[in-house]
Amino acid sequence: MEPILSKIPFSSDASFLYKKFDCDYFNDPWHFHKEYELVMINKSTGTKFIGDNVSHFEEGDITLIGSNIPHLLRNREEFRIKNKTSGGAGAIYIHFTKDFLGSRFFDIPEMKLVHKLLERSSLALELLGKTKKYTVGKLHDMHDENPTQRLLSFLEILIKLSQSRELKPLLSTGYLANNSGDTDKINNVFEFIMKNYTNEIYVQEIASKLNMSVASFSRYFKQHTRKTFSDYVTEIRIGHACRLLMENNHSISEISYKSGFDNLSNFYRHFRKITGIIPKEYRVRFLKISV
Repeated sequence: MEPILSKIPFSSDASFLYKKFDCDYFNDPWHFHKEYELVMINKSTGTKFIGDNVSHFEEGDITLIGSNIPHLLRNREEFRIKNKTSGGAGAIYIHFTKDFLGSRFFDIPEMKLVHKLLERSSLALELLGKTKKYTVGKLHDMHDENPTQRLLSFLEILIKLSQSRELKPLLSTGYLANNSGDTDKINNVFEFIMKNYTNEIYVQEIASKLNMSVASFSRYFKQHTRKTFSDYVTEIRIGHACRLLMENNHSISEISYKSGFDNLSNFYRHFRKITGIIPKEYRVRFLKISV
């Protein structure tokens, strides 16, 4: 299923959108938008789909979702039936663009960590621990603030997140691996992987292209990605498989082959290790909740 491009309705008197809303249940379609999104669940529980991640959400959960990442929230069917007219679900979210304070604002030295935070949000970041508790309070407080106070509060949140070690990436590195526009050595490696991951990839071949030994290349790659070359390629393949499962146009055996796996049992083993569920269950959950 293809995600829908969503147009965010910005106000003429604010540089970013802050909104607190209640509803009977979450019913947005599978969608994406160019704006970054900081979203906090204010009421209800259910399942969130963000890129190739499927996980449970509950009251107080907060996620920073990067630009153009498809996502949706869904409550369980029994919750939807029970809360048809009771306003049982709700959220607070902020939508903003990278240049909402000017095209160069996040390039200044004082905003270096925030700039990195926005880059990291391409893997969708779930807030944990004290950082989560702090942000919950700030988001609630912003509801009663005037526009200037809201702006300052939002900057304080971004700075706090940029300094925190309590942010958990939700997406596999493969989901957005081809978004990089850099031309340095490691991104040339990424480009080679993206062009060839459906076939057998030999680390010796890439190492020789870079005039490096296999051992040197392996150290270099892990230094830049914090993953082994084999694990990274596997995540690329599983990320691709997740997209194909969402489209629902191919059998699971076809998806295994199209994603670069040499046999079905190997595909199942890696898929479950990375996503926590088997491919069929992933497809069923997505198609059931995205209707």
